[in-house]
Amino acid sequence: MSGTLRKIFFVFPLMLVFALSAWAQTAAFEGTVKGPDGKPVQNAVMKIERQDVKGNYQVKTDKKGHYFYGGLPLGNYKITAVIDGMDRGFQTGRTKVGETIDVSFNLNNEAAPPVDNDASRGMSAAEKAEREKADKANSATMAKNKALNDAFTAGKTAAASNNWDGAIEGFTKASEIDPMQHVVWGNLADSYAARSKGKTGDVQAADLQKASEAYQKALAIKPEDSAYHNNFALVLAQSKKYDEAQAELTKAAQADPANAGKYYFNLGAVYVNTGNSDAAAAAFKKAIEVDSNYADAYYQYGLSLMGKATADASGKISAPAGTQEAFQKYLDLKPDGPFAQPSKDMIASLGGTVQTNFSTKPAAKGNTKK
Repeated sequence: MSGTLRKIFFVFPLMLVFALSAWAQTAAFEGTVKGPDGKPVQNAVMKIERQDVKGNYQVKTDKKGHYFYGGLPLGNYKITAVIDGMDRGFQTGRTKVGETIDVSFNLNNEAAPPVDNDASRGMSAAEKAEREKADKANSATMAKNKALNDAFTAGKTAAASNNWDGAIEGFTKASEIDPMQHVVWGNLADSYAARSKGKTGDVQAADLQKASEAYQKALAIKPEDSAYHNNFALVLAQSKKYDEAQAELTKAAQADPANAGKYYFNLGAVYVNTGNSDAAAAAFKKAIEVDSNYADAYYQYGLSLMGKATADASGKISAPAGTQEAFQKYLDLKPDGPFAQPSKDMIASLGGTVQTNFSTKPAAKGNTKK
């Protein structure tokens, strides 16, 4: 085997890819509320009700009539503007991945029902007591939602600037306010994992353990989320818990068939790093079957097959069927990619010839002088 090939074979460990952001799976609503006089309405209650599954959120407008509510899961929502205890109009909308949707209200006299400043008029004592109880519960819910939203937004803002200490502080506070929000635990886990990359030794291990615990809490609430399974697997692999990482990546692929190729690629990387070439080849092949244009998977599949290559007395190398084709496919997809030259070297070592496809263009027509 040539020195070039020997060098290529030992490019380990293989880096895992496709870490997903938990925040990217959420969205937000914001907007302004203007009253019949055209002026901003302060302290309008914005009721945000999810229509496809149960989910109710509230936030108040500020002195400029503006409101914002982030960290919402994807779904269909009804947004209602409530002023002085009366519903003044509603709109429906669907959240989009990683986007803030503007839902504003410009109320007019015709749209606004008359306001009864003494809504308790005509109520019995028991009805008034029940209303007061409901008002107190509503106020407590709004206060909790505001605190949750403020803490989550602080974490998101810090994460956007790679301030992982600040992100962890914000998301931790949010998790204490409402421990049943999977997106909070997912973002907290992502932040611990990101911070661990700048650490070593026991400090890094502690961050990875915290990330693992947070991913487990997110998955306990939303076990079908492929991103959590994938990112949890990456942390487990960093912690050298390879069997557990393999199990999580398999779950990710099953939960998200559209992106299964990338999850299988990660699974192949885990097998490569544990020296299991047969399983690695099977995983990379699976990635190719799912995504026929996954160039890097072809290259890694070819490398896995080359691990079974043999050489006879004359030095001629023989590799399993499909090896040369895998490297050629990589070249077809990424002729100038980072593994283009190694792929050519591999094909040459197997006695093959690199196939190059040229596009034929008609000769340019010019004017001829007689």
